[in-house]
Amino acid sequence: MEKIVSPKNDRIKNWSKLKTKKYRDKMNLYILENWHLIKEAINYNQAVETLLFTENQYKLHHNEIQNIEAYEVIIISEEIALKLGSTKTPQGAFAIVKLPHTNSIIDNEIINGKWLLLDNVQDPGNIGTMIRTADAAGMNGVVFGDGTSDIFNSKVLRSMQGSNFHIKIIKYDLNSWVDTCNNLSIPVYGSELNPQAVDYNSIKSSDCFSLIMGNEGNGMQKSLLAKTTNNLYIPIKGNAESLNVAVAAGILMFSLCK
Repeated sequence: MEKIVSPKNDRIKNWSKLKTKKYRDKMNLYILENWHLIKEAINYNQAVETLLFTENQYKLHHNEIQNIEAYEVIIISEEIALKLGSTKTPQGAFAIVKLPHTNSIIDNEIINGKWLLLDNVQDPGNIGTMIRTADAAGMNGVVFGDGTSDIFNSKVLRSMQGSNFHIKIIKYDLNSWVDTCNNLSIPVYGSELNPQAVDYNSIKSSDCFSLIMGNEGNGMQKSLLAKTTNNLYIPIKGNAESLNVAVAAGILMFSLCK
């Protein structure tokens, strides 16, 4: 088993560059940290190439990996863990994983389901919460539209807690997606409060729909708003002016998926 102790090692320097989208795209790889996420990636047959552990983490977890000989396993120093990690106190467990194909060709079979569409959503915590909620609610998947934070950003990966391995994650143009839905008579629900919006309680649950959640500050694109079947609002009974986008998405998804 290989052991690397110097942060100046060429492989370590290259892997540390995977913290940026530019190098993830260039190398067709991303870095996953935290044992829970690594275990989920292995259990859900992600293309894990290399596992890196500090000695303590290897002792804790190597017995949990079936067919460990199928992976390249490297023991690393605590100094390297600090270089590869995205937090001040990294756990010391990392995986180098091939990027999956997230730009899918959309056909009737794919789009005919329950989908959450993210329109220019920026906050990694909101994105992760919505994906975990989509997973819990029984959605088919989540579509990342233009302007939405990168799926493989370390903060987004942490906040998704592995739910991205359980449901489909697609990067796609939302206007094209909605046009296809409209051509197939699949309902598309917006989430912006306006005079035409309807109470979400008036919408029946369905096995086939798309729900769009917009930017935290600016809401949905006007071009998308013009194409929705209905815009939904959640009645607020107290004095709060609005709901966090992830909270609103959770209420709407569970209601639409009854």
